[in-house]
Amino acid sequence: MNSILQCLSNTKALRDFCLSSRYRDELNPNSKMRGNLLNGFVDVIRQLWSNDQMVVSPKHFRTQIQKFSPRFLGNDQQDSQEFLRFLLEGLHEEINQVRRKSRDPIPEMDDLRAREKAQKTWEWYKGKDDSFIFDMFVGQLESALKCKECNHTSLTYDPFWDLSVPVNKIYSSGEVTMTDCLHSFTKEETLDYDEKPFCDRCKTRRRMTKKLSIYKFPPILVLHLKRFSEGSRFRQKLSHLVKFPLSGLDLAPFASKHYEDETPPVYDLYAVSNHIGSCYGGHYTAYCCNPNTKQWNSFNDSSVKPMSESGACTKEAYVLFYQLRSRRNSRL
Repeated sequence: MNSILQCLSNTKALRDFCLSSRYRDELNPNSKMRGNLLNGFVDVIRQLWSNDQMVVSPKHFRTQIQKFSPRFLGNDQQDSQEFLRFLLEGLHEEINQVRRKSRDPIPEMDDLRAREKAQKTWEWYKGKDDSFIFDMFVGQLESALKCKECNHTSLTYDPFWDLSVPVNKIYSSGEVTMTDCLHSFTKEETLDYDEKPFCDRCKTRRRMTKKLSIYKFPPILVLHLKRFSEGSRFRQKLSHLVKFPLSGLDLAPFASKHYEDETPPVYDLYAVSNHIGSCYGGHYTAYCCNPNTKQWNSFNDSSVKPMSESGACTKEAYVLFYQLRSRRNSRL
């Protein structure tokens, strides 16, 4: 928990949102958490950025989390990526501007062009989820299914809070880079046998290829390295080094061919949640770049030490936080 809190605390737009009074105006009275989760989170952020606060204990905030998610009860180690997802979705619901969510199913869009379909799908999701948190962290994936029989291509567009990129398929070849992981995540795969999808044109299940790409890039991109894999006999952690850029992560090669935003999808790293240990136990730390001073710091529970930017890339890196270099017409 501490590792993720430090990463989010150094997310400048989120920090500024919490330090201002804006969040009070956006509280959702229909949230099942009744503002307790958001208020607890804001208290932690404000304490962390208070000049007279040396060590911050998030005990009260932890209590609020445990009220709404029993899986975080006790002192067992929790996966930081799973905790991040729970926290972001919870904070989003606290300030979701959609007071009554529509129960209407997603409309039929088979006759629309790709860009129209992506936009209409996004509008449908925004009719259910609309918040500062959603706008900051959520992007949109394009999934293209191509029938091997008639060549018909079906496109679907889904939101994502983070991208979980595989490392287990490529680590044995030697040096691994983030580009390798992203290529593995987006590479074309064949769906056959029991995995055959339904072809809208053939009106039956067919052998198809599936290709993922990114249609909408979020202002804050969270990349999760899938270090924990299920082996044939036991679970294992992949502890090799994945080299990732500290600045200038260019995701243009992984963009949908229908992507037409004027903002180039280039990201800069500002925080890393690290996992030290095995899949059966361990400890989380964080490396974060202070948004004010640009100084990188190492956070290990109550210990904070300055560090060099080059030291952020290690074998323990688990969840990476990247910020889009520029964003026009953004509410962030």
